[in-house]
Amino acid sequence: MSSWSSKRRIIYGGTLTVVILAIVGYELFINLYKAPTCFDNILNGDETGVDCGGSCQRLCPSAFLAPIVSWTSFEQLAVGSYNVAAYITNPNNNGTARNVPYHFILYDVNGEAIVDVPGYVNIPPHRNTLAFLGPVPVGKRVPYKAFFEFTGSPDWYEATDTLSSLSIGTKDYTEDSSGSSLLVTLKNNNVKPIGGMSVYVALSDANSNIVGFSKTILDGIAGLGSVQAPFTWPENRNGKVISIEVLPVAK
Repeated sequence: MSSWSSKRRIIYGGTLTVVILAIVGYELFINLYKAPTCFDNILNGDETGVDCGGSCQRLCPSAFLAPIVSWTSFEQLAVGSYNVAAYITNPNNNGTARNVPYHFILYDVNGEAIVDVPGYVNIPPHRNTLAFLGPVPVGKRVPYKAFFEFTGSPDWYEATDTLSSLSIGTKDYTEDSSGSSLLVTLKNNNVKPIGGMSVYVALSDANSNIVGFSKTILDGIAGLGSVQAPFTWPENRNGKVISIEVLPVAK
């Protein structure tokens, strides 16, 4: 009888110990366990890289192509003041990168740096854009060459083109003794309004050389509506402008 009583106490005690350990373990799990996220700097969940791929919006480096810089140019606005721009091609149909850091360096004819100016550019999905800065002061020195370089790697995220319903209409370019101007018509082909955007333009001559560029900002376009984006330059290009490319980018 004594032996059975001892066994029963051991069984009860063991069961109670298991229950207590289970409760304590559950409480520790609840308090200490952190579900995988896309911002914890750990490769977990269904990620294919640290905080990228899988269900994360951020794309892993192996999932995107690097942006391509096609040209870099500068244009005088006034004595001692210039705009600078670089044309960026995005080869990723569903990838966007925001606030990508870069810098421009303007050099004189002797190869000496005049000014080094930083900036940030948003690269939209399936669209090309300009990294644009201006006006850039250079004092009494005259730029001869412009250099552009990304100073940080883009963080790519999955995104769709929010301007897919936008179409470019007329591009009315005129020149006179006071300079040149351009009026671009943009149309929204959807009943849903389009939000604010930056609109860049690049002017080319018969040899595809860049002879001008600029930027303007639009507040948005109503559903099935249209707006006109104006651009002006103090320079008359004497009929050199043959091609006009319009590059709208959503804010």
